[in-house]
Amino acid sequence: METPVTLTHAEVSKLARLARIELTDEELTAMAGQLDVILDAVAVVSQVARADVPPTSHALDLANVFRADEVRPSLPPETVLAMAPASEDDRFRVPRILQEEQ
Repeated sequence: METPVTLTHAEVSKLARLARIELTDEELTAMAGQLDVILDAVAVVSQVARADVPPTSHALDLANVFRADEVRPSLPPETVLAMAPASEDDRFRVPRILQEEQ
């Protein structure tokens, strides 16, 4: 069996920063333990995986389970946007989260 994965405080802090999550030192410590458990579980699954078994996304063999794309009546934009904090040109207006110029 492989050595369990252990994340450092700095690694968890970096992950939180990348996810844009602000965590206290206590939360970082707790999160490190939780992430270690998840990584250990992934390592166990990786050990079980065999080269002769192809990867699958579903337990059952499914093919094209999507419904037909049909135009149907919907709510008017005024109704949909009535409770929105902000709207513009019949769309939801949301704050920019990326620092990219347009």
